[in-house]
Amino acid sequence: MIEARGLARTFTGRRGTVEAVRGVDLSVALGEIVGFLGPNGAGKSTTLRMLTTLLAPTAGSATVAGRDLRTDPGGVRRRIGYVAQGGGTDPSVPAGEELELQARLYGVADPAARIRELARRLELDGEGLLARPSAAMSGGQRRRLDVALGLVHRPPLVFLDEPTTGLDPQSRGHLWEHIRRLRDRDGTTVFLTTHYLDEADALCDRVLIIDRGRIVAEGSPAELKRRVAGDVVTVELAGSGAPLEQVALRARTALAGHSAVREATVLEGALRLTVDDGDRSLMSLIRALDEAGVELAALRMARPTLDDVFLTVTGRSLRDSASAAA
Repeated sequence: MIEARGLARTFTGRRGTVEAVRGVDLSVALGEIVGFLGPNGAGKSTTLRMLTTLLAPTAGSATVAGRDLRTDPGGVRRRIGYVAQGGGTDPSVPAGEELELQARLYGVADPAARIRELARRLELDGEGLLARPSAAMSGGQRRRLDVALGLVHRPPLVFLDEPTTGLDPQSRGHLWEHIRRLRDRDGTTVFLTTHYLDEADALCDRVLIIDRGRIVAEGSPAELKRRVAGDVVTVELAGSGAPLEQVALRARTALAGHSAVREATVLEGALRLTVDDGDRSLMSLIRALDEAGVELAALRMARPTLDDVFLTVTGRSLRDSASAAA
């Protein structure tokens, strides 16, 4: 559904040239839900805008939904759906009229039947919702209307930009179910961006992580957590009269040569370890710290999360990036 090679975009302004995207290679197969994640400024939005024809690439090539991005952008637009983060509805126009206009613009053969089908599937068929303008809808209803507008012409590929931002947990869960059905029932390919790690974990068959304009990791959420992050051990240290930062640095030095330790980071006076096979390594880690005279206050082990993957491959936390964006 998507094949991109060497996709790049530079911007030139008063401060010189900025390489926003630096030769992205990516593949998305038919019927996949693929999450596209990255910290702020990583090139995620620029890549999405190129793939949806909103921004011309500076270099590289891509085929999107069977059409060449550079030579046939109109063909790409006819075969994709795009649901922008901010939505695309007119707050004063009834939802049914919005859907009918979109259907006629795309030449849908029977707009009324298609609108009824989408309204039923996306729970927009009750309480006179189609007669309401989006300004009179709840956040979840407005977002489902945005998705319906993106699906009205039955595109084989749908781009969802931060689809559940600002929704309450119940509305998010309902929208997740609708997204899964797109893949499972219709075979629709879904390419989504999100700052919610649980969303990527729950929905995506594969995840692509972009940082500083390049893809730095890809795979299923489970694969990435196993391959990139390892298990996470947090060691809280007793000061014993010395500043905790100094104790943490001594502890990190003591574990520098340990075969299971991939990475050791000092965070707020504690030691955060990324280790292989934490269950088997835990006792040897404790012995090494004890032999170095490091006194422990507490020790916790957790299976890796996608945020741990982010911290490993980018040096930044997606959670922090999301908070900064908010």
